Amino acid sequence: MTYRVVWFKRDLRVHDHAPLAEAARLGPVLCLYALEPVLWQQPDAARQHLAFVQESLRDLQVELKCLGGRLHFAVGDAVDVLDRLHRQSPFLGLFSHEESGNAASYERDRRVKLWCEANAVPWREYRQFGVVRGLRERKHWVRQWEQLVQSELMPSPALQAAEVLRSNDPWPSADSLGLEVHEPDRRQRGGRANGLEMLQSFLTDRSATYLGGISSPLSASHACSRLSPYLTWGCLSLREVVQAARLRMGDPALPTRQRLGLEGFMSRLHWHCHFIQKLETEPAIEHHNMHRGYDGLRESDHNEVHLQALKDGRTGWPLVDACVAMLRETGWINFRMRAMLVSVAAYPLWLHWRPVGEWLARQFLDYEPGIHWSQMQMQSGTTGINTTRVYNPIKQARDHDPDGHFVRHWLPAMQKVPDAWLFEPWRMPPEVQTRCGVVVGEDIAMPLVDLEQATREAKQRVYALRTDPAIAAVQADIVRRHGSRNRSAENLSRPRSPEVQAQASLDFS
Repeated sequence: MTYRVVWFKRDLRVHDHAPLAEAARLGPVLCLYALEPVLWQQPDAARQHLAFVQESLRDLQVELKCLGGRLHFAVGDAVDVLDRLHRQSPFLGLFSHEESGNAASYERDRRVKLWCEANAVPWREYRQFGVVRGLRERKHWVRQWEQLVQSELMPSPALQAAEVLRSNDPWPSADSLGLEVHEPDRRQRGGRANGLEMLQSFLTDRSATYLGGISSPLSASHACSRLSPYLTWGCLSLREVVQAARLRMGDPALPTRQRLGLEGFMSRLHWHCHFIQKLETEPAIEHHNMHRGYDGLRESDHNEVHLQALKDGRTGWPLVDACVAMLRETGWINFRMRAMLVSVAAYPLWLHWRPVGEWLARQFLDYEPGIHWSQMQMQSGTTGINTTRVYNPIKQARDHDPDGHFVRHWLPAMQKVPDAWLFEPWRMPPEVQTRCGVVVGEDIAMPLVDLEQATREAKQRVYALRTDPAIAAVQADIVRRHGSRNRSAENLSRPRSPEVQAQASLDFS
């Protein structure tokens, strides 16, 4: 039988799916998802990711069946799966989206390309996000992003299934893949249906609280779009989300507050791709400092006690530990709290971004490698081009959880702490601890370090490098490769409000 293979990866949908539409136009297709154990055994993979993918594949199977197709599921290395299929029944082409993933997926794609060349199988790849492959500098990137998101959506095509494979491989257990036992009980569920429901509720209602609501952990769960996992795993396409938001913004009856919220959200969709482009342009930043002049800054000072305390939510700073508790339970926290966690890890705890990043990648249901590793480095101060961002967890608590509602919800022991000691419970006198039944050092952790002193020393070490002429000399080249150009494309049609402008880089969720 003459047919083409459509290889699904992190694009688990049929709507606005260029590889599927193009392959279907040419004749019968075999829709393939290969679960690759080597990818799931990487330090950034988690049990919750696997469960989300399985839920999304169930939706995809239903959608393909409605179109006349069928999803074929295989377990194994992608090259081995393709080779096995080709030996059984040669196919005329491989169709897929581009992927700006981790190093393991990058290496996998390199081997797939070699296999395709060796077997004379054309491999056609299509843009998944506003990311440009082969881009050497950012001069025209904004224009290219805008061209993509304005282009016509690809409708779900009628399919003629290639009946080549008769059965699917069994779904492997998370244990067999070596994934951590923990899975958040209250995480978002996968699948396009859930993604569309979340998109609709945001566009029609929740976007009204986006501005002013996304920074505080108290309001962010509702105010943020919560679309990030559905974009990460491709249940929704970036282009359809952008166009749906712009259509909503075009409603003349839309309240001003909601319009401003959607403008802020559009800004973050632009920044979403801006950061993924960094990893696409320079895959090495997953493992190495973007500015190599910062090599050695933290690597030799690794403190496993500090790292484990952070993972356990026992740093002693209530807002930090409450965020870890929420993350463990839900797989999500808002971006400002993510930035605060990384800042605390990088400065007062003086931890290198790589081991912290591996842990957080497993905690974030919406882990997107391009955004994640760029942000880890930016918040840790190793890009060489970004303003140093140091978040004081006590100030953040006063600003965003002034009455302690968030902290007391996620840290039960804090419910007993009087308001006067809410932000610094370790300063409670022994008689107060006795009276409220809380023992600092047992029920509530003692801070690992003196926050003010440790932060001051850390900033001095980073600033000493930033002012080094040899370090500064490399910055221009980093800006050329990774720096943003002009204002983001989503707001070219109208000026941004001061509030939107001030929050432009705070949240991708």
